[in-house]
Amino acid sequence: MTRVAIIAAMPAELKPLVRGWRHERYNGVDLWRWRFDKSELIAACAGAGVEAATRAFAETEKDGPISLAISTGWAGALRADLVRGHAYKVSGVIDVRTGERFQVPEQQEKRWLVTGSKVADRKEKQRLASTYGADLVDMEAAGIARLARMRGIPFYCIKGVSDGYLDQLPDFNRFILPNGRFQLGRFIVFCVLRPWYWPSLMWMGENSRKAAQGIRESLLNLLDERGYIRERNGDPDNKR
Repeated sequence: MTRVAIIAAMPAELKPLVRGWRHERYNGVDLWRWRFDKSELIAACAGAGVEAATRAFAETEKDGPISLAISTGWAGALRADLVRGHAYKVSGVIDVRTGERFQVPEQQEKRWLVTGSKVADRKEKQRLASTYGADLVDMEAAGIARLARMRGIPFYCIKGVSDGYLDQLPDFNRFILPNGRFQLGRFIVFCVLRPWYWPSLMWMGENSRKAAQGIRESLLNLLDERGYIRERNGDPDNKR
């Protein structure tokens, strides 16, 4: 059986993709499955960061080896010309902590992503853009790329832009637990008392919603182009 692992950080990043898929939860990892013919797509998320992404990937392997790994979800833009709410295919990933570089095969448009250990604020985005010449920043992709390389399987990365290069947003890092889970309740209370953040958060919410939809479309197109799903099998949303 061909098994494709799709790893994100948050359920909302996968929501448009996994609508109607079978949902499970094991060891703090949310899993969604869609099976057809002799193939299976398994989407998983366990929180923000490489360690959480590694736990999510491990759960996808428990029923058998993975044939293809995809890192997806939201990312911050490191260039002013990247469109908020748009999904982009990544041609390479850089691990900020180790300096490792992971090339994505067959990507003609050169677009690099850096994986850091925290949510990048405006100042950090500027530093990353200057240091690495990258286009996007996230917290998980390098971990999945490394696991794919260790297993000798293809790796792809599709990221949707949730926040722009110069956006001024709250410090999300203070609400991320050591296990990668986001403390939404605490964050809401924090923001209610700070109305100057409301406009930027409203825009970020709308951009994130559009980005999740763009991720779904780009990801299914990628899988179809590479032969992992075919038009004759129908759209996953219609395969109930």
